[in-house]
Amino acid sequence: MKTASIKEIKDTLQDLGHPQLTEICLRLSKFKKENKELLTYLLFEAYDEPAYINNVKSTLDDMFAEVNKKNLYYAKKNIRKILRTANKYIRYSGNDITEPEILLYVALQIIALGLDIKKSQTLANLYNGILKKIDKSISSLHEDIQYDLLKLRQQLHSV
Repeated sequence: MKTASIKEIKDTLQDLGHPQLTEICLRLSKFKKENKELLTYLLFEAYDEPAYINNVKSTLDDMFAEVNKKNLYYAKKNIRKILRTANKYIRYSGNDITEPEILLYVALQIIALGLDIKKSQTLANLYNGILKKIDKSISSLHEDIQYDLLKLRQQLHSV
């Protein structure tokens, strides 16, 4: 089966009626958890981005509470999982401010764990990658917002 292009899908969706669109969305939500999560964001949370960011932060807080701090190997695995989850939630939101805010929060939480990041090269590279993504996402924002986020970014240090 050949997959249709985005343009073909868009044109076809514009021709469909309301009941058919509803049925397609419901069918789509049954196949993958991510599809259902994206639909949930679009239908219920997209109108209030600050509340969405706070919900994501509380979800990440729960995940950070479960990080194994005694073993760097397991801590690294837990932090990677947290980062995958954070990136998934960032992808759901099309808002430019969401990415740096969530990534800054993740970086601050990693520091708060009190792990010796320098002992694990992989963990250090992971943390520095987060910092690079933060810098890149902040640079694409408006100057006023950049100023506020750069103050938070200064609390973070490279390893």
